[in-house]
Amino acid sequence: MKIIVSKFGGTSLANSEQFLRVKEIINADSDRKYIVASAPGKSNSEDTKVTDLLYLCYDLAKHKINFNDILERVFNKYREIIDGCGIELDLSEYFEEINNNLINLNGKDYIASRGEFLNALILSKLIGYDFVDAKELIFFDENGNFDEQKSYDAIYKMRDSHKCAVIPGFYGKMPNGDIRTFSRGGGDLTGSIISRGVKTNLYENWTDVTGFLSADPRIVKDPKEIKVITYKELRELSYAGASVLHEEAILPVTAAGIPIEIKNTFNPDAKGTLILPDGDVSENTFGEITGVTGRKHFSVINIEKVKLNSDKSFHRNLMSVLEVNGIVLEHMPTSIDSISLIVADKFLIGKQDTLLSEIKTFCNPDKISIKSGIALVTVVGRGMKNSIGVSAKLFKSLADGNINVQMIIQGSSELNIIVGIDVKDYEAAIESIYKAFMN
Repeated sequence: MKIIVSKFGGTSLANSEQFLRVKEIINADSDRKYIVASAPGKSNSEDTKVTDLLYLCYDLAKHKINFNDILERVFNKYREIIDGCGIELDLSEYFEEINNNLINLNGKDYIASRGEFLNALILSKLIGYDFVDAKELIFFDENGNFDEQKSYDAIYKMRDSHKCAVIPGFYGKMPNGDIRTFSRGGGDLTGSIISRGVKTNLYENWTDVTGFLSADPRIVKDPKEIKVITYKELRELSYAGASVLHEEAILPVTAAGIPIEIKNTFNPDAKGTLILPDGDVSENTFGEITGVTGRKHFSVINIEKVKLNSDKSFHRNLMSVLEVNGIVLEHMPTSIDSISLIVADKFLIGKQDTLLSEIKTFCNPDKISIKSGIALVTVVGRGMKNSIGVSAKLFKSLADGNINVQMIIQGSSELNIIVGIDVKDYEAAIESIYKAFMN
C-alpha cells in the first residue's frame, strides 16, 4: 500500500478559497492519506498570520492589557473559513477554552498551537478524514527534547486505527501533559516526523512556490528551477540562506531515506523539486553547481599568535570562551599563526567587549581584531566534485564584478564553496556567480 504524507503551509490554508483548493489536491490522489496542517498564514500583504496574533494575545494578557479585539480577529478568521467552505462545524467550545487559558495565562505554547489545532479540525471536516491531535503522536521528554521512540511508536500504531487523518503541525506534548511547540517552521518538522512514523513512500511539502530556485529571485531575474536535489545539497542551501524548507526539518526523513517533494498549492500540476537520498542522484544531473545563496550580518574575529599551531591548549581555551559566552561559531578558517572566527552578529550583541577581553585573558594572543559588515555567499552543487575549474570560474566571476574576496572556505566533500565578502557587494556577487554558472 502506497502512502503519501502531505503537509500544507500557512499560505496554502489562509482562507476558504485555499481550503477548497487543498481539498481538490488531496482528492486528486487517494494515496494522500495523512495530512499535516499549518495555521492560517497571510491571505494578502495586509493580513497577519494567526500564530502572530495568538502570540500577541498572550503578550497582552501577560501585561494585563485587553486582548479581546485581537482574539476576535482570530475567531472571525475561522468563522469565515467555515462559512466559505460550506461546512457545519461549531468551534465555540474551543474558542471559550482559548479565551479562558489566556485569562489564566495557561501556557504560551498552548495558545500558539491553537492556530494549527483549529485549522486541522476544519480541514478534517472538509475532506472527511479523521482528526488526530498532535499531542497524541508527538512527545517530548522532561527536558523538552523530542522523544523519538515514543513518538514513532505512537505514529505507527495510528495507521491501524486511522487509515486517513489530518494532524496539526507545530506542537506535541510534554510528560506532564503540557503542550510544547517546536521552533517557528515546526510544521515542516511535524510533517517529516509523521512521514517517518507512518513509513510513507513520499513526503509532500505544499507551499506557495514551485520548489527550490537556483538563486534568490529578489536578486536574480527568473532563476532556474531545481528539479532534483539531494538531502545534503538541500541542507547546505537551506542553512546558507535558501528559505523554502528549514534544514533541520528534513532530518527525520533523511534517516529513513524518504523522498521529499516541494509542491506549489497555487500551481499543483507543476513539477516542483524532488529531494532524494544522496546516493539516488547522479552527480552531473544539474551541472557544475546546483544553486547559489547566502546570508548577511556576520563579523570576523581575527586572532594572531606566533606558533599558534603548536600551542596544545589554545583551541580548547578558545572554544571554552565561546561556549561560556553562548557564541555559536559559523566557520573557522586558519593559518599557521592565525585563526579567524566567523560569527553571526546576533551572538555578539552586548557581548563583544567581554568576549574579546576573555579571549585575551585565556588565549594570550599577540593581536586580536574584529571586523563587521561581512556577508557569506555559498555555491552548492554535487557536480563540483567531478568538475575541473569550478573555483577558477567562481573567483573570475567575482573579479569581473570588481568584488574583493576576504575569505574562502571549502570542505573536503567538495559540495560547497563559501566566500566572505563585504556586505555591500552581496547582491552583485550572487548575480555575478549566477551569470557565470547558470547562463
